[in-house]
Amino acid sequence: MASIVASPARQTFSLSRFPPTFLAPIFSSSTPIRVAFSTSSPLAHGRKRRRDNNPNRGVSALRRTGLKNKVEMSKYPLPQPVTDPTKRSKVAVDDNHGLWGFFRGEKQALSTPAETNAFGRPWVVEELRHKSWEDLHSLWWVCCKERNILATQEYERARLKAGYGDAENLERARAVRQTQKAIKHALTERYYAFEEARRVAVTDPEVDLEAAPGTQAYRPSYSDEPLQEEEYPVKASAANA
Repeated sequence: MASIVASPARQTFSLSRFPPTFLAPIFSSSTPIRVAFSTSSPLAHGRKRRRDNNPNRGVSALRRTGLKNKVEMSKYPLPQPVTDPTKRSKVAVDDNHGLWGFFRGEKQALSTPAETNAFGRPWVVEELRHKSWEDLHSLWWVCCKERNILATQEYERARLKAGYGDAENLERARAVRQTQKAIKHALTERYYAFEEARRVAVTDPEVDLEAAPGTQAYRPSYSDEPLQEEEYPVKASAANA
């Protein structure tokens, strides 16, 4: 007669198929348990957020996001441009203002190619050697003023995309630069001539380099009195002739 009582070995095998006792609440619930994944402490969720001291937090040029907090200037409206010329305020401008030096005499932003091309040849060194220091100084600043005008017209032409006058502007600017190079050449020659004269004057006993301003620095050793005729008698044959 077969025994209905299971053997101890089979009883041990059947009990091992059940889960452990600490996992029993999981299998007893019909709804699955979901837990949010978080590495922070559970107590941190109810804690008050700290103040962010970074003023540029959230500012992005790629995403076009601005400041998260409004600044004091946000309550003031931005000025709107006045597109109607009749509603614009009249501003008094001095006719002798220094910024007018960046424009031609007619105070126009651009010149025609014919007007830009109407110029002469540049100065050469041979001509500038005969000019005084004041003339060279004035000519140098005239060239600087002309270069400012040409640079202003070049910028305005590029902004308006005019498409003309670039070649004439380049030729005139080249002539102005050649004149400035000639001025520097002439002044360099005068500098070397002055240094050579100063070097010679150091060893010349007739030159006083420490003379006071307004006094004569060159003191020749011979007398400035006119020569007497008896000192140089003329021969009779030469006098009769």
